[in-house]
Amino acid sequence: MEINLVSDTVTKPTPDMLRYMFQAAVGDDVYKQDPTVNALEAKVAALFGKEAAMFFPSGTMANQTAIKLHTQPGEQLIADKWAHVFNYEGGGASFNSGVSCCLLDGDRGMINAEQVASAINPPEFYHSPLTSLVCVENTTNKGGGACYDINELARIKQVCAAHNLKFHLDGARLWNALVVTRENPKVYGQLFDTISVCLSKGLGAPIGSLLVADQETINRALRIRKILGGGMRQVGYLAAAGIYALDHHVARLADDHRRAKELGALLETLHWVEKVEPVETNILIFSLKAGLKEHQLVAALKERNIAISSMGHGKLRIVTHLDYKEVMHDYVREILSKISVRV
Repeated sequence: MEINLVSDTVTKPTPDMLRYMFQAAVGDDVYKQDPTVNALEAKVAALFGKEAAMFFPSGTMANQTAIKLHTQPGEQLIADKWAHVFNYEGGGASFNSGVSCCLLDGDRGMINAEQVASAINPPEFYHSPLTSLVCVENTTNKGGGACYDINELARIKQVCAAHNLKFHLDGARLWNALVVTRENPKVYGQLFDTISVCLSKGLGAPIGSLLVADQETINRALRIRKILGGGMRQVGYLAAAGIYALDHHVARLADDHRRAKELGALLETLHWVEKVEPVETNILIFSLKAGLKEHQLVAALKERNIAISSMGHGKLRIVTHLDYKEVMHDYVREILSKISVRV
C-alpha cells in the first residue's frame, strides 16, 4: 500500500468521474465550441456571481494571465513573500508581464490591509515602479493551508479601490477555505477583479483551473491564453471531470481537514517534533527538534511506503487528499507513533 502525502495533486480520477468524462459531449474549444467546457465555465462563473470564466490547463497559467491582464511592463504587484505567484511560477511575473514583486512579511502567507497600504509606491514618484496589482492566496500553500478572514480581504479591497489597484485571488485551494468558513463564493466574486480556482487539487480532477471575472476581462484573457499556448481542442473530457468534482467532491474536503488535524494533534505529542503549525485545512507543516534532519524522517517513512515532503530548514509537509483513505490514515498514525528519529 503506497501512501502519497506529498501533495493533493497526486490523486487519480475516481471510477465514477472517469465514466462521466467518457460520456462528455465535446467540440473545439479554441473556437469556443466545446459544450462541456462552456457548461463548466458558466457553472463556475455563476458560483462566484461573475459574468464569465475561462478554462486553463493549469493554475499557474491562470494566475499569469491575471497578472498580465492587470499590469503593464515596468509596474509592480504586491504579494506575500510566500506567494505562489512569486515562488512557484518560474519567474513568470517578470518573464511574461515584465513586472516586479513587492513582497510583504505576512502571517502564514497572509497579508493585511495596513501592510498593503504602506507598500504602495506613490504614483507621482516616478523613480519607483508603479503599483498596479495586489495578489493574495487563499488558502496559503507555504502558510500551511491557512484561511484568510473575509473581513481582512474586504479591508484590502478598500485599499485597492482607494488607490486604483486591481485585486487578484489565487484561489487554488479556495474550495478548502469555503468548506471551513462556510462563506458564499459570491462574496469573493464581489471583492476580487479576478479569481483563479483549481480543479486538480482537493477536488480530485486530473487537470484544470479556471479564471473568473467580468466578461470584458475574460474576452481579453482569451488572447493572453492563446499567447501563452493555452488553447485546447476537445478538452471537454477534462472539463467534465471538473463538473463532476464540483458536484461530488466539495463537501468531502471536510474529511481531508479532519485527517490533517488528527495527524497534527498526534505529531504534537511526539518527542522528535519541535513545532506543528496551526492546521485549518488539508496542509500540515511541522518542524523537527534541533539536530534532526528532515531527510532522515522522509527516508524512514519511505521505507514504510509513506511519502511526505521536505521543505528544508527542518520543516516538513503532509497534505491529505481524496485518495488518502481512512485505512491509510490509521496506518500512518500507527507508524508515526512508533517511528524513532535520532540525531
